[in-house]
Amino acid sequence: MSVFKARAPWVLLGALVLAQICYPLTSGATRAAFTVATVVIGYVLSVTHALLSRGPRAALALVGTATLGGFAVEAIGVATGFPFGTYDYSGQLGPKLLGVPLIIPLAWTWMAWPAWLAAQRLPIARWARVALAAFGLAAWDLFLDPQMVAEGYWRWLSPTPALPGVPGIPVGNYLGWLGFAIVLMTALSYLSRVHEPRAGDAPMLGLWFWTYASSVLAHAVFLSLPASAAWGGVLMGAAVLPVALRLVKTAKPLAGVRGESP
Repeated sequence: MSVFKARAPWVLLGALVLAQICYPLTSGATRAAFTVATVVIGYVLSVTHALLSRGPRAALALVGTATLGGFAVEAIGVATGFPFGTYDYSGQLGPKLLGVPLIIPLAWTWMAWPAWLAAQRLPIARWARVALAAFGLAAWDLFLDPQMVAEGYWRWLSPTPALPGVPGIPVGNYLGWLGFAIVLMTALSYLSRVHEPRAGDAPMLGLWFWTYASSVLAHAVFLSLPASAAWGGVLMGAAVLPVALRLVKTAKPLAGVRGESP
């Protein structure tokens, strides 16, 4: 069982990376299928890791806050225009419920868990970890929305004002993401009771760093979206890079200790 716990997240992460590598090499219905596959694999990865590493309480907290909460806020958004602006989804991402493709709340869940675990790596107050995780999750949307709008998976009816170089998405959408991400992370903090890092979190940290680096590369080189590469690279980087630097800093003393002669 312990071997399964250790290997399962890595196997799922490998499958997700492979699906994402295939995405820019395809088009049309095949690309949409890889989009759905990536989200489903990411969802299974995050929920499985939460269950295996922290137990049923954490997994249920993640599903309750990110999956159910994500669906609720998306359904409200489609129906009312709050908090993301007036938008609608095409039919390319599979079946819908209340106007929301069923994979959309899975995407919230997929990235909420690594964002939360990454924040636990910094020696900062609990409220600051909530803020950092929420900001990182919201900044990920600087990659997600431009990419999905370019593919025609969803659209805004009033996409202004927009960020320079990133047309089609109103600035208010990103603020809506940040607002909901703060609510999500606050609830996840209290309900999951996950406030300490563990060695078994490595696959989730790998997912967090891979998502950031691969998004910058894909948008800049393969998807012809240089402005979103820049915006996402800077703003999501503000949440990702401090964690990477912290890991490097803490790893150096350990490497030195292991290198000492007995």
